[in-house]
Amino acid sequence: MSAPTFTTLVSRWYQENARDLPWRGPDVSPWAILVSEVMLQQTPVVRVVPAWQAWLARWPEPAALAADTPAEAIRMWGRLGYPRRAVRLRECAVAIVQRHGGRVPDRLDQLLALPGIGTYTARAVAAFAYGQRHPVVDTNVRRVVARAVAGESDAGPVTRPADLVATEELLPAEPAAAALASAAFMELGAVICTARAPRCDGCPVESVCAWRASGQPAPTGPTRRPQRYAGTDRQVRGLLLGVLREATGPVPRQRLDQVWADDVQRSRALAALVQDGLVEPFDDSSFRLTGDTPLPT
Repeated sequence: MSAPTFTTLVSRWYQENARDLPWRGPDVSPWAILVSEVMLQQTPVVRVVPAWQAWLARWPEPAALAADTPAEAIRMWGRLGYPRRAVRLRECAVAIVQRHGGRVPDRLDQLLALPGIGTYTARAVAAFAYGQRHPVVDTNVRRVVARAVAGESDAGPVTRPADLVATEELLPAEPAAAALASAAFMELGAVICTARAPRCDGCPVESVCAWRASGQPAPTGPTRRPQRYAGTDRQVRGLLLGVLREATGPVPRQRLDQVWADDVQRSRALAALVQDGLVEPFDDSSFRLTGDTPLPT
């Protein structure tokens, strides 16, 4: 398969069919793009859009979030899931203010040095906020490249250095075109080349796809099962955090004890929230969100 042909087809398709998502607008700030990338991790777009809009309405710049408490970031995160991201995003805002004068940096090494910003997010911000040429590789992109280029049904559970190399080889030399291609690869994997029900008949690269040409072989490795939620520590943590998030002050342990009947599991979940920096003891018998402002006396 010719990489230029593949990239041209996907980019052209994207320009004509991309979803109208608010963080893709021409005047969206780098901070707003960074927030969207953090929120989109393991979270469906439909849930992220209203949360992103509310977050940016309250904290349109890093300095605004940095000046607020971790507790308010956790509250604002609501039920978006994986609330540790809210704390890390605030820590990121503080670092941006302290190290970069409140401006999201445009250098990849500086982005990677920010708290909570990993390989994917740093490259996504550099590409989508600043139009730079970097391989932006998430689960969707790895699947597209594995299928279309290597003829494999799946790219495996984790991103490897080889995935970055394979994706970078598909990018045009011109930075703006490369950034467009990165967004296009991701969109193709999200809406066409999906994991369970790929829409091959409507795919813009069907004619050059190695997986399609080889008869769409099924995965050879073990099938990954969806993670169970009901009854897990994650569910208990969510219930405890929900009570603390809605409270206007410290919550007595007695109230938290009513959330879940299993004393051992409930205590373990509460300890995990404290360890993750989401909750802190207020005194010997109550807890509050980390950094919550004490009620006036």
